[in-house]
Amino acid sequence: MTLNCDLGEGIGNDAALMPYINEANIACGFHAGDAFTMRETVALCIRHGVKMGAHPSYLDRENFGRKEIELSPEEIYLLVKKQIETLNQIVKTAGGTLNHVKPHGALYNTSAKNPEVAMAIAKAVKDVSGDLILFGLKGSQSIEVAQTMGLQTAEEAFADRRYESDGSLTPRSQPGACFTEIQDVLDQVEKIKADTWCIHGDGPHALEFAKALKAKRYTKS
Repeated sequence: MTLNCDLGEGIGNDAALMPYINEANIACGFHAGDAFTMRETVALCIRHGVKMGAHPSYLDRENFGRKEIELSPEEIYLLVKKQIETLNQIVKTAGGTLNHVKPHGALYNTSAKNPEVAMAIAKAVKDVSGDLILFGLKGSQSIEVAQTMGLQTAEEAFADRRYESDGSLTPRSQPGACFTEIQDVLDQVEKIKADTWCIHGDGPHALEFAKALKAKRYTKS
């Protein structure tokens, strides 16, 4: 398994997290970040040998991309493709290679259960490059649809979020939705099998969680 982290969101801990993660999901300006932060995060990734991915979102900086917005599949395709292309150009200019795409927030959660949204995202990814890996919630429509289109996928689980009995993430509005204790994170990683695990870079315990997972050798060195 590998450890990925959502970065480039203006939280200020990107550099500190780099030694402990394998992949970075870089905000593309729609929920957070801008051209400057994208270039800055890409440079950090290249310096630390961290694989880089686009982290596209609904255009919703006010709600940090965590509110579902009613859009047609065509509109979702265009907004995702634009964000991937923007980051991809920055990565290429810096001499790197874009590795993957992981939708952010409400867009991620919607695509996990809505095959039309999942299809629009997968098509946008494939049209930018068939070599990109799509990260999606383990067992979700995101993964199933992407695989039918011939994309490489990575089934993801969240180390710092609580799950419901149906496999969906506990809504952030509910108490205990986000873990605060290291042991809860370690227990979850032991319990669920996934290709890649996520730590939210904007979480107050992100760095200590990443350090604990690396210390337990749960992630690739």
